[in-house]
Amino acid sequence: MNVRRGHLPRERSRAWGRSRDLAMGGRFAFAGGREGWVRVLLTAVGVGLGVALLLLTTAIPNALAVRHDRDEARLDYTYDQKHKPKAADTLVISDANSNYHGSDIRGRLVEPEGPRAPLAPGLATYPAPGDMVVSPALKRLLDSADGKLLRDRLPYRVVGTIGEPGLIGSHELAYYAGAKNLTPRIDGWQTARITAFGNPHPSPPDKTDPVLILLILVVFVVLLMPVAVFIAAAVRFGGERRDRRLAALRLVGSDSRMTRRIAAGEALAGSLVGLVFGTVFFLLGRHLAGSVEILGISVFPSYLNPTPALALLVAVTVPAAAVLVTLFAMRGVVIEPLGVVRTAKPSRRRLWWRLLLPLGGLAMLAPMIGQGRSNGEFNQYLVIGGVLLLLVGVTALLPWVVEAVVARLGTGNVAWQLAVRRLQLNSGSAARMVNGIAVAVAGAVALQMLFAGVESDYTKVTGQNVEQTQMQVQNLRGGAFISAAEKFSATKGVRKATALGTLQVGDRSWNSKGAPGTSSSVTVGDCAALREVARLTSCHDGDVFVARGGDRGMDADTAKLARPGRKLYFDTGDGFSKGPDLVWPVPSGLQQVRAIKGPNENVYSGFLMTPAALPHRMTGLVSGQVYLSLDESVPDVHEYVRNTAARIDPLADSIVWAANEQSTKFTSIRTGLLVGATCVLALIGASLLVSQLEQLRERKMLLSALIAFGTRRRTLSLSVLWQTAIPIALGLLLASTVGLTLGAVLLKMVGATVGVDWASVLTMSGIGATVVLVVTLLSLPPLWRLMRPEGLRTE
Repeated sequence: MNVRRGHLPRERSRAWGRSRDLAMGGRFAFAGGREGWVRVLLTAVGVGLGVALLLLTTAIPNALAVRHDRDEARLDYTYDQKHKPKAADTLVISDANSNYHGSDIRGRLVEPEGPRAPLAPGLATYPAPGDMVVSPALKRLLDSADGKLLRDRLPYRVVGTIGEPGLIGSHELAYYAGAKNLTPRIDGWQTARITAFGNPHPSPPDKTDPVLILLILVVFVVLLMPVAVFIAAAVRFGGERRDRRLAALRLVGSDSRMTRRIAAGEALAGSLVGLVFGTVFFLLGRHLAGSVEILGISVFPSYLNPTPALALLVAVTVPAAAVLVTLFAMRGVVIEPLGVVRTAKPSRRRLWWRLLLPLGGLAMLAPMIGQGRSNGEFNQYLVIGGVLLLLVGVTALLPWVVEAVVARLGTGNVAWQLAVRRLQLNSGSAARMVNGIAVAVAGAVALQMLFAGVESDYTKVTGQNVEQTQMQVQNLRGGAFISAAEKFSATKGVRKATALGTLQVGDRSWNSKGAPGTSSSVTVGDCAALREVARLTSCHDGDVFVARGGDRGMDADTAKLARPGRKLYFDTGDGFSKGPDLVWPVPSGLQQVRAIKGPNENVYSGFLMTPAALPHRMTGLVSGQVYLSLDESVPDVHEYVRNTAARIDPLADSIVWAANEQSTKFTSIRTGLLVGATCVLALIGASLLVSQLEQLRERKMLLSALIAFGTRRRTLSLSVLWQTAIPIALGLLLASTVGLTLGAVLLKMVGATVGVDWASVLTMSGIGATVVLVVTLLSLPPLWRLMRPEGLRTE
């Protein structure tokens, strides 16, 4: 088509004009002198903080995948019932995990059996017996004063560090120690002979619980929504000064549409700079991630690589949102050549359309009430949409609530009147400042209700009597078990140690075809230990008892076997192969006793045997456990117990008893929520501080004028505090209402009883109020610097 110059098609001409207006707005953003640059900088910092957190969020799936892959790559559990023969490519490896001051320690004892033994990820070579290679975090701990007790537990010489491929996090505590003679300990689960690392029997992932999926979806929405709110608020920084500049443009001939496009261009420029800032903030945060551990979770910087598609989505969405938010914000602003009509009393905000948002969210969630484990999966789109609409409803309702309340506030002292008048003139800015806090609190209250409501489903009672026993040490074998009670009794903070070993006896050899027809258990312990499991009238080392009162079948089998002179056979197998036949003639004069519940709430019926009565050849085959009663007022008493256990047997497993235990998946989701909430709260604080400084900068002339007329600084400082306190109080009240409503609906969806954990509600509200209070206090020094008569100077 032939088109003469200057006569472009109408649509093309319009598009060119719009692009030109946007570009002009971008030039104004950077060519407005110091004020323009300050506004762009504030906008860029606010947007950049949000973009950094969004990029971090997009990187989380990759970080979790890398952690999982690295953990799978170093897996050494085989659970194999086949005994691999020793060869040039075999490695014997033992699990020696421990815990120190609440932090897990991944420990492995290794004994390569040939030159081609598989090498663990992160290692260049295996340490010699008596040496160990450690993770960088463990090395720092061992070298510090806090690691004194741990150094006593790990009597190995540090000869190197584990490389990043062998660790799942920068703060993981792990070590590989060289050992000898591990072969007799091979049992297929704690000690194994392997030819390769990794999962030898990969299985498809389990079907995820619908309630856990719901928790994950709500957690992500609740954590990301405040970020979006803050980005939307950041692109509106400096709105009043910008509108005055736009009035000047109207004076020189631009129409209202062109003016709005120029304003959108300014916001677009600030958001693009914000993308750059956000990328820089993310890279800095990514670099620092290796030195931070939050709630036991740490990563390496290389883990935090955002998914390209999601990163591109952030790069496109943020500038587009900046333009849309600016155009939406200016819909009620009339910019005329001689000023901005917004400086007059604005028209009252309408309530009806604001109520439609939360009502629409409830309508989307309502069809899923009663679904879940038994009635099908939750619709993910309806869940996300419903929660989003409810939280967006907070941001829509809060300006109306603030305007309605401050319009009815009465008189008071000067500070109160200054604050109230400022809020009455521009309640929208005050509402925007606390919108993010309100959304975060509303989501947190709902999640706390949901977690509290379903917690019992993922918590089970262990049945452990924590009043009688506080720790248990297991996997003690042979001579180590026989002397364990005496050594633990001498440990600092231990009140009582009860050592009980177990064996099996039968009426015929365990090496014969099939198991014995009749069998019973043998419990080995000193007299003090046996009194914990049976009522004994007298006891001496060398005595044997027959305990009844447990399982009827066990009592009947024991009665058949407990005939003096009868030959019984001990089970000497190791789970892989049969052991030698060890015959035990039943002695005469067996004492009949009544079995009672032992320290682990089990009834020990069968044979009870003191150490001197145990055949000497059976001493090395006893596998026992020690139950410990502790004085928990002694500092580090658990560490003293673990150190004693390690000296007795490096493979001993120490367990702290608890009345309840939770599902690991449920705990992981809750931990993820706490980690994410910590990051969001940090963003909220930083963004609020930037917003507060921007508002103070815009009111510099007014503050200077008030000071020049004799207003006291204390009065102005109190007015700033009131301007923050009133909106945050209203915001927290609205957030609690919406949060309780959302929490009740979510509990109905999972079929749980609706209940309110008021302590959590008050805690969440208190945290939100504290963040705002801290930000306000941090803004007081800049406020005092602005309160000078010299601020009236202008050019």
